[in-house]
Amino acid sequence: MNPFESTVSLNMQGQFRTANTHKYSVILPTYNERKNLPVIVWLLAKVFEENKLAWEIIVVDDASPDGTQEIAKQLAGVYGEDKIVLKPRAGKLGLGTAYIHGLNFVTGDFVIIMDADFSHHPKFIPQFIRLQQAHNLDIVTGTRYRASSTPYLPDATPGGVHGWDLKRKLVSRGANFLADTVLNPGVSDLTGSFRLYRLPVLRHIITETQSKGYVFQMEMMVRARALGYSVGEVPITFVDRIFGESKLGADEIVSYAKGVWALFTGI
Repeated sequence: MNPFESTVSLNMQGQFRTANTHKYSVILPTYNERKNLPVIVWLLAKVFEENKLAWEIIVVDDASPDGTQEIAKQLAGVYGEDKIVLKPRAGKLGLGTAYIHGLNFVTGDFVIIMDADFSHHPKFIPQFIRLQQAHNLDIVTGTRYRASSTPYLPDATPGGVHGWDLKRKLVSRGANFLADTVLNPGVSDLTGSFRLYRLPVLRHIITETQSKGYVFQMEMMVRARALGYSVGEVPITFVDRIFGESKLGADEIVSYAKGVWALFTGI
């Protein structure tokens, strides 16, 4: 019998048995997310408050011309400046450096990284936290490509993707297959970007990571495995962005392929 499926284990994993004294810091990189930001912040606040979790959201905005920063300031007025922390930058400087910038301002002991465009729904965060607590994991990452969590979590539902055409699904599957074959990272969704980290673990991995842009997320998982950190996976449903345009283009795809090769030869 799988020990993770025993009655004792299922009960432990299925709910928060004791008060959670940790604080969770969400780093939200934004660029032209004026329409999305109020809703994603409301969803995050709802999830944290319903589960009685201490929280904050660090908004790292890259000089959005659409008024994203003004919206963030208004949200700080609604939820409190201790909850919504705007830390803008001078321009578009890349996803990886956005996380590095945001880390300078977090006050929690766990960090959640996710997209601000509803691709990642906050409803999965309690599952991330329960899995982390049940197995004392260093990292929990969302996966679109598993039917159950690993280690086992009873309320997890199969992952998937909504809103993509066949071509984009094939590109994503192909990218993960290439990375899994070449790098053997130990996770099923290497290109995902919805994750929970222990703060010291994230700081350590970031200091070792050299890539920029979309390859940054991939390298972080490869580095985590090389450094011996424990990683769990929770199935998530990924939904294509509702407002705005996707920032993934041909240049990022080429950069990804180059990044896989660089990691293969360098780690």
